Amino acid sequence: MRTQVGIVGAGPAGLLLSHLLARAGIESVVLEARSRSYVEQRVRAGVLEHPTVELLREVGLAERLDREGLPHEGISLRFDGGDHRIDFADLVGRGITVYGQQEVVKDLIAARLADGGDLRFEVSDVTLDGIADAPVIGFTDAEGQRQELHCDVIAGCDGFHGISRGAFAHEVIDRQYPFAWLGILAKAAPTHHELVYANHDNGFALYSMRSPEVTRLYLQVPPDTDVNDWSDARTWDELGTRLAAEGFTLNEGPVLEKGVTGMRSFVAEPMRHGRLFLAGDAAHIVPPTGAKGMNLAIADVRVLAEALTGFLQRGDETGIDAYSDTCLRRVWRAEHFSWWMTSMLHKMPDADAFTRRLQLSQLRYTVSSRAAATSLAENYTGLPHGAVA
Repeated sequence: MRTQVGIVGAGPAGLLLSHLLARAGIESVVLEARSRSYVEQRVRAGVLEHPTVELLREVGLAERLDREGLPHEGISLRFDGGDHRIDFADLVGRGITVYGQQEVVKDLIAARLADGGDLRFEVSDVTLDGIADAPVIGFTDAEGQRQELHCDVIAGCDGFHGISRGAFAHEVIDRQYPFAWLGILAKAAPTHHELVYANHDNGFALYSMRSPEVTRLYLQVPPDTDVNDWSDARTWDELGTRLAAEGFTLNEGPVLEKGVTGMRSFVAEPMRHGRLFLAGDAAHIVPPTGAKGMNLAIADVRVLAEALTGFLQRGDETGIDAYSDTCLRRVWRAEHFSWWMTSMLHKMPDADAFTRRLQLSQLRYTVSSRAAATSLAENYTGLPHGAVA
């Protein structure tokens, strides 16, 4: 088998890269270990930055997003028993859209298949060879046959646990946080039209939604938490306590999913070796507090698609040589913002009174200073692609 770009991973990064390349007349094959139904149903991030939405519109992928997505023009920071709205529209003139990652994936898969894209699900035993100059991807297909895919370049979009990141040596810079999130997906209509980030003496809580009928909620818990220790009743009770505010009600309903997610920051440098390019979670992880994970992946592949187009169509290596440095500037901006939001909003284990007072001071300053609120709004809604120096 032969193609121009072999893409490992059919998440938002790999699928969007395939779509962008096809628009430029470049062939690709996407390989995914999971089934199509699995990748279309797994619930992940749900906040799309303004530049992400604009890109999806630009490349013809926003018809359902514009119809079903939930536009938000702000968020609330809740602490000291009060609710404080950060008005994105007023501060920076743009907002975000709540639209689940699985919905983006469904749209991408449908678009690629409609255009004759080569997507191969349920592959196994993937190997990467010749990444310095003559890439070959080995894999076993869904029928159990061993295959070789020869390509000009490989895009490793297979996540933190995929094979691509381990295919070459790089520096690892990471941080583990001393807490996790207990998350639930509930069939309960949202009672608040925007996301609520709550700093409470019991710990952090997040109120969000996925649709007009489904809410997504999180509680800060210890990293070794057993999800079985949290009954539905206990979870709803603690959410009610941490999210409490005057005039706010919390709709309860059947819990559709429940799980514990660890919190970490991670960056692998560089994001390229020879003809192998990493994108998305294969190269970096952010704590979800800043809603940056999927948006960073999409920003990566926008840069990568342009770089590969120059290389494969004109022999111009300028873009591929700059790829890692270009992406890492945005990655580290997002890492800092996500760390800042996480540090400001979570209860730090064993924190002394001094640390707690500093945290509350930062929260009060953020909601009372237009300059501070503007900085939050600018980063949360997404810096324009290409604007991070």
